[in-house]
Amino acid sequence: MRLDKYLADACIGSRSQVKQLIKKGLVRVNGNRASDPSMAVNDHDTVECNGSPVMYRDHFYFMLNKPEGLITATEDGTQKTVLDLFPDNIRRKLFPVGRLDKDTVGLLLITDDGAFCHELMAPSHHVDKRYLLHTDKPMDEEDVKAFGEGLVLSDGTAFKSALLEIDAEDLCKAVITISEGKYHQIKRMLLARGKEVIYLKRLSVGSLKLDESLKEGEYRELHEDELRNLHKK
Repeated sequence: MRLDKYLADACIGSRSQVKQLIKKGLVRVNGNRASDPSMAVNDHDTVECNGSPVMYRDHFYFMLNKPEGLITATEDGTQKTVLDLFPDNIRRKLFPVGRLDKDTVGLLLITDDGAFCHELMAPSHHVDKRYLLHTDKPMDEEDVKAFGEGLVLSDGTAFKSALLEIDAEDLCKAVITISEGKYHQIKRMLLARGKEVIYLKRLSVGSLKLDESLKEGEYRELHEDELRNLHKK
């Protein structure tokens, strides 16, 4: 692989930017100053940029604790997106896996791996997603039963069976598990039962649980075991 492509794929910068870094003598390969952007490198070579090691990888996988107020999109002309939280040299390759509403917080996966995204989000794969929710009115066992049987809205929209677990000490709080991701699904399901969702936080996707040490707006790369378990589902 060409050195400039290696550096660009590692999100050091664009191809033109990394060529400038090489020209300035800031890149070393196996301890030697590199001067040719086209020189061949491989996984066994040690590459450094500005004194720091460069780790090449095929794809990036991030766990983001999404804050309220950002839209789940790669770009938008008027509103800030979740990718605005990432530095420019990384964000150009990334996209969110699925979506969370602007006012919904919690676990959101960010990657540049399209096959991985399809594996998790394709409707036929039925990956469970868990959310914490608060409603404006208390929920009851009739809601639990209705969700368990699946809901059909007045417009004909059908939602599959969902597990609603109401907090015994606060009937306006619950955890819901769904296996699909239709537009505003949870809000529409509760609204059909006469309740309005006033807070919604995604807790998990498949085997992956939100790292509660991440503050809203913070992110980290997935650990190898987390990624491996997601592929197993």
